[in-house]
Amino acid sequence: MSGSTAAGPSPARETGGERLGPLMRALVVIEKAGNKLPHPFWLFLGLALIVMLLSALFSALGTSAVNPATGEDVVVTNLFGAEALRDLVSNAVNNYVTFPALGLVLVVLFGVAVAEQSGLIPALMKAALRSASPRWVTVIVALVGSGASMASDAAYMIVIPLGGIAFKAVGRNPIIGCAVAYAATSGGYSAAPFVNSLDAILGGLSTSAAQIIDESYVVTPVANLYFNFASMFVVAFAVTLVTELLLNKRGEQLTVDADADDGVDDHREFARGASATEKRGMIAALITMVLGIGLVIVLALPEASFLRDAEGGFGPESGLMAGIAAIVGLGFFVLGIAYGVVTGSIRTWETIPNMMAEGVRPFVQVMVLFFAASQFLAVFSASSLGEIFAINGAEFFQSVDAGPFVILLGASLLVGMGALFITSGTGLWTLLSVILVPMLMLLGISPETTQAMYRIGDSTFNIVSPMSPYFIMILGFVQRYKKDAGIGTLLSLTIPLSITMWLCWTIFFFAWWALGIPFGPGTSTTY
Repeated sequence: MSGSTAAGPSPARETGGERLGPLMRALVVIEKAGNKLPHPFWLFLGLALIVMLLSALFSALGTSAVNPATGEDVVVTNLFGAEALRDLVSNAVNNYVTFPALGLVLVVLFGVAVAEQSGLIPALMKAALRSASPRWVTVIVALVGSGASMASDAAYMIVIPLGGIAFKAVGRNPIIGCAVAYAATSGGYSAAPFVNSLDAILGGLSTSAAQIIDESYVVTPVANLYFNFASMFVVAFAVTLVTELLLNKRGEQLTVDADADDGVDDHREFARGASATEKRGMIAALITMVLGIGLVIVLALPEASFLRDAEGGFGPESGLMAGIAAIVGLGFFVLGIAYGVVTGSIRTWETIPNMMAEGVRPFVQVMVLFFAASQFLAVFSASSLGEIFAINGAEFFQSVDAGPFVILLGASLLVGMGALFITSGTGLWTLLSVILVPMLMLLGISPETTQAMYRIGDSTFNIVSPMSPYFIMILGFVQRYKKDAGIGTLLSLTIPLSITMWLCWTIFFFAWWALGIPFGPGTSTTY
């Protein structure tokens, strides 16, 4: 897209001539403080060293606790002991290759990469946005943003500029369109109709944390599937509500530059509609999807089907649930091939593995981060500090008679505050899951419930964090329409979106939880 990567001014100058209020100044302080944090790779390795030092201290003090689930004494292991050090060194490679999130996310990404690189995912997004009318454009952009998570981080590059184009095409302020697309895409990472790479990552991390209390507990990638699907409409409603009641008025104050470099080529490409070839490709993908779903249903019908568990059901140990990452990855893989063969983006078999490699390339840094995260989790688990902290935390909340509602609400706000400084959803959950998941399990709250709560705080607070790389990226898109737009301009749009999304989504979460509706297949709201 022409001009889509236009760089904005440095954070130090982004405020331009704007006079910042107290809240804006506070966020600038957060930006500066957060920028002083080390890279997550070094952060996790540094935390691993701190855990080792704490293990030596608390072991010397004789710190222990009684696990109420088993009645066994839990004592701190000194990780500087010869046997503990031997285990850490000898298991370093195994800790990484068996890291639950690693294999799950790669399998899903391989399939999504083909669907994205073949052009299927961008074509679907453009087709959805082209149908937007002035009355429904906000809703459609919000829904497309929520569903765009299947494109992973590429969704930001696709949906944000398209949101601005769609709004301008119907006579609305394109700056508001960019903000709507940004908020919906961020929220959509945790409110999507399909299983995506984040589901695999969070499920793997939650599994590792839950096994501090229950070694057999598994959180699957579909653990929040039902809740995520319904949340997509909650996010769209919240974004539409604040946009129509507030942001449109704000848009009247934001004058688009007369000579704005708004991507004329992008507008022409957007307006021309899908080509006959693209339409044939999407029809081929749709037919393939229907046939694929039908095949899965037929294979699952027999009681002895490999997609069922030993009891003939579809619980967490069934082939369908345990292998959902592979099934989802294969689904995107086949749909991408169907589209690519028809449109001509896939002409040889060699093209397909090249697409897979290209699609995974942006996640190489995540793979590196997983190594540090896996060592941190291994050290934390071996020390038994996580289990002891969880037991003591649960006992504290029981002693003050804090109900589950207060605990979950407090945990959501804690996650939100953390998301302002650590904008990586994976990195933040790596840090918090080892405490929150086991502690809430001891209070009768399932890991799936805790994970759903985490998604809300992380997704909604992320969009107001100047530390997020996508925060600066959207500023570049906004400056295509208004060159003097700064961080204050952007925060004046994202703060109302963030607050409204958090309120609506949190109310919806507690209503869902109070009714005892499973968050996903084979899950429970309680433990």
